[in-house]
Amino acid sequence: MARQLESDPGTHNYECRSCGYRYDPAEGVAKLGIARGTPFTALPDDFLCPVCRSPQAAFVDVGPRSRPSGFTQNLDYGLGVNRLTPGQKTILIFGGLVLAAAFLLSFYSLH
Repeated sequence: MARQLESDPGTHNYECRSCGYRYDPAEGVAKLGIARGTPFTALPDDFLCPVCRSPQAAFVDVGPRSRPSGFTQNLDYGLGVNRLTPGQKTILIFGGLVLAAAFLLSFYSLH
């Protein structure tokens, strides 16, 4: 099932090269009246980036949402961190910061 989603371009995210906005078909664009589940290829011809107003030609296919971020050739390096999705990396980073702050604050309880 996961391989099928990766090969289906209707589920791929598209990123604006001008400003970095990502169009996610699973979310759509509520303020423009574009319903959830609308693939990028089904958008109207007059669709403009909601952030910088660039045309559709400024968008590039960045793959499915579940695809790990980074260069494909670098995914095998590191301690498995390179295979994490952007959301998982965010949780790992901020979770580490919260844990470090908790350890730092625990030093105040030592007398």
